[in-house]
Amino acid sequence: AHEINNPVNFIHGNLLHTSEYTHDLLRLLGAYQQAYPEPSPAVKAAIDVSDLEFLNEDLPKMLSSMKVGVDRIRQLVLSLRNFARLDEVETKPTNIHEGIDSTLLILQSHLKPKADRPGIQVIKEYGDFPPLECYAGQLNQVFMNLLSNAIDALEAKTNLEAKTKLDHASNAVLPTIRIQTAKLGDNWLSIEITDNGPGITDSVKQRIFQPFFTTKAAGKGTGLGLSISHQIVVEKYNGQLECMSVPGKGTTFRVKIPLGQRQKSLVA
Repeated sequence: AHEINNPVNFIHGNLLHTSEYTHDLLRLLGAYQQAYPEPSPAVKAAIDVSDLEFLNEDLPKMLSSMKVGVDRIRQLVLSLRNFARLDEVETKPTNIHEGIDSTLLILQSHLKPKADRPGIQVIKEYGDFPPLECYAGQLNQVFMNLLSNAIDALEAKTNLEAKTKLDHASNAVLPTIRIQTAKLGDNWLSIEITDNGPGITDSVKQRIFQPFFTTKAAGKGTGLGLSISHQIVVEKYNGQLECMSVPGKGTTFRVKIPLGQRQKSLVA
């Protein structure tokens, strides 16, 4: 992210000047056209070849699109840096919602509509509480694992509906992930990530936090994401990671983090 950031900022800075210079040149060209409404045959031929009217209209749009693209890259780079926080060796007051938002931005391509499924709707219901003293990179990894699992569950449900030839337009419920955060009393912070996917059976729930256990097809998952998340929340933060699910009605993962205590580092 750091290596990408430098050239992108260079492009972004120069693109601002390029846009200003282009607008200045187009204004100057307009002034010439007003002063000399009847160009010479050579100038008229050059205007026809360059399609000056289209150039006047399209060039500012093109520069605007380039700026949108560069801004998007800068957003992604910032999200990657916020997500990882690998350079932080001490706990810091952290805005949990910024970590969740950065994770969602990284996963944005998985949330958009695809040829074989609709887009995934994300509903955020953020509570009001002070920053949490923590290692942000650790908790962001938990958010990544839980949100990725929710996306996989919704994709599995969509694939099943496609195989059973359900009419998505009339029968299928829009795939949805709901993220809720709240302060519980004076001592706990709660983060709930809920999907309306196929749900999890009790037998699977009993093993879901075991290392290398996965219900995904070969090559789709390592079976470590939830195990690592459990280790971070329970062992490093003295918190709780719970799974609540009813087959056919979706799944909720609830992360509960105690407030007001220093957390343990993952670095041995």
